[in-house]
Amino acid sequence: SGVDQDYDKAVGYANGEYCWLMTDDDLLAPGAVQRLLRELDDNHDLLIVNQEVRSVDFSLLLASTRFALNVDRQYAAGQRDEMFADTAQGLSFIGCVVIKRSVWMARDRASWYGSLFIHVGVIFQNPPIERAKFITEPMLIIRYGNAMWTARSFEIWMFMWPRMLWAFSDFSANAKSRASPREPWRNIKQLLVYRAYGGFSKAEYRRFLAPQVRGSYRLLCLAVVNCPAALVNALASLYGLICRRNARMEMYSLATSPHASWISRLAARHLGL
Repeated sequence: SGVDQDYDKAVGYANGEYCWLMTDDDLLAPGAVQRLLRELDDNHDLLIVNQEVRSVDFSLLLASTRFALNVDRQYAAGQRDEMFADTAQGLSFIGCVVIKRSVWMARDRASWYGSLFIHVGVIFQNPPIERAKFITEPMLIIRYGNAMWTARSFEIWMFMWPRMLWAFSDFSANAKSRASPREPWRNIKQLLVYRAYGGFSKAEYRRFLAPQVRGSYRLLCLAVVNCPAALVNALASLYGLICRRNARMEMYSLATSPHASWISRLAARHLGL
């Protein structure tokens, strides 16, 4: 039925009081279920749990946390703008959501079919969720680089994701910008990153950018998409090795790109990846 409607069906079929919108190729952290059950005793409507990120075979730690918050936070209905600013970016991963089934079923879900992020639509629509909590302790271990939509990454993160977030009219521009720029594809650095990863080719340019970019920016876009991806990958890897040594997820993505060069693989090994 598509990922959104499938998740909605799963919650509809469930018998429990709460549903954890689990992903199929990630792992539970040790002790996660016991910690979660303790938290549910407080009758929250929504729990947002943190994750750590590892390589495809789980052998390498790429990020110890996905959220910028380093303490547990509780949110009442009147703090929805703060909650959006704190959590919306991390909520791009559906596995961090534990929601009361009755809350899910009472809200509009069909409007979000096809968005790929039905949970975000459910959480941030009106009326506000009354009692929500973010838990900073990682409860999931993400298997990075194995997402079903990797081939659509440019479309999703440059267009679908920001379009959805910025369509919410009840949140401040500041809160939304903390989750995603309104039009990230207008940032030439973003195009270079996706070129280096292998997600931005002439096909993406023709489909998504050619109809709407003009003037000097059009020339810059053409320069990026016509630059050899292996060269952009190598230059990005050198930049990361010199200036962004702690950006392990980005360096891992460069080293596992279909356009990875010996430079990117050498840089990754130097960083222990």
